[in-house]
Amino acid sequence: MTIDEFIRALPKVELHVHLVGSASVPTVLELSRRHPGSGVPTTEEELRAFYTFRDFPHFAQVYKAVNALVREPEDLHILVTGLARDLGEQGARYVELQVTPYSHRVVGMPARAVTEALDLAARRSAEEYGVRVAYIFDVPGECGAEAAEMTLEHVHKEPPATLVGFGVGGIEQARPAYRDVLRDVFAAARAIGLHSVPHAGEMTGPETIWEAVEGLGAERIGHGVNCLADPRLIAHLRETQLPLEVCPTSNVCTGQVARIEDHPLPRLLAEGLYVTLNSDDPPMFGTTLSREYQVAAHVFGLGKAELAGLARNAVNASYLDAPTKRQLLTEIDTLSAAS
Repeated sequence: MTIDEFIRALPKVELHVHLVGSASVPTVLELSRRHPGSGVPTTEEELRAFYTFRDFPHFAQVYKAVNALVREPEDLHILVTGLARDLGEQGARYVELQVTPYSHRVVGMPARAVTEALDLAARRSAEEYGVRVAYIFDVPGECGAEAAEMTLEHVHKEPPATLVGFGVGGIEQARPAYRDVLRDVFAAARAIGLHSVPHAGEMTGPETIWEAVEGLGAERIGHGVNCLADPRLIAHLRETQLPLEVCPTSNVCTGQVARIEDHPLPRLLAEGLYVTLNSDDPPMFGTTLSREYQVAAHVFGLGKAELAGLARNAVNASYLDAPTKRQLLTEIDTLSAAS
C-alpha cells in the first residue's frame, strides 16, 4: 500500500474547518450570481484570483464578502451537507464544524432558522454521507463585544442539537479591546457544558495563547503555531498535552508562513506537542483534509505510523462519545497493522 493509498483509507476526523470557508467554488459562484453586486466574482477564473490572499487581513475581507452571500437557511444546509459529502469521499467520519452565527444573524436570519437549518443538515449528513456533524459556535474576533454577547445568547436560547464547543476566531489583534467580555462569555458557555476551543497564536504571538489558556479556559487551541516563540509555553503545552489544531496550508495562504517547507509542523512534533491536522477553509486555500496528510507525508517525510498517530490524536481530541472513539481508533490500528 502506497502512502497516498494509506491516506485515502485512513479513518479521519476534522476538528478545524469553517462553514463558509468550506463552500466549494461552484457553490460560491452560484451564490454570487444569485446576489449580484456583492463584490464576489461570478466566474471561476476570477474567483480563484479572488482567493489569492496578500495577508490575513485581506483573507478576512474576502471571507467576509463570501459570508455575506449566505442569506437563507437553505444556504446553510447546502454548505453543511456539501462539506459532509466532500469529507465522506476522503474517508472522514466526523467533523466539528465552526459556525459563526453572528454573521448570519446580521443579514437577517433569525436564530431559530439558523439552528433548524444546522440540525436538519447534520441529520442528512449522517444519513446520506456517513459523516457525523457537530458544531462549534465561533465569535468573529474583529466584531467586538456585540458579536460575543449575541453568540452566547444564541447558545442559550436556540442551540443546535449537536453543539459541542464555543470559540473565537478572526483578527486576534482586536481581542484585547474587549478581553473581559470574552472571558465572561466563555465562562458562561463553559458553565452550560460547552468546550472552549478558541483560535490563538495564528497571527499573534504566545501572549494570545496564554490568554486563551488562562483567560478563556481553552481545551484545544485553533492553530497555536506561534507557541514556539516562548519556551515556557512550549513546556506548558507539552506537559498538559493541550491539543493544537494545526492547518499548514492555511498558514501559508494567509501569509503566516512564507513557504510550506518553512512550516513549523516538524518542530511542533519534535517538541512533543499534541498536534492534529486540519484544513481550515479548504476551497479557499486549495486544499482538503486528505491533502494536509499528504503534505505531512510528502513535504515533511512523515511515515504511515506517524500519520496514523496524527489521526489518532484527532479522534482522541474530539468530543465524540467514547464508544465511537474506540471504534475509530480500532479501525486506525487495524489499517496500520495491515499496511
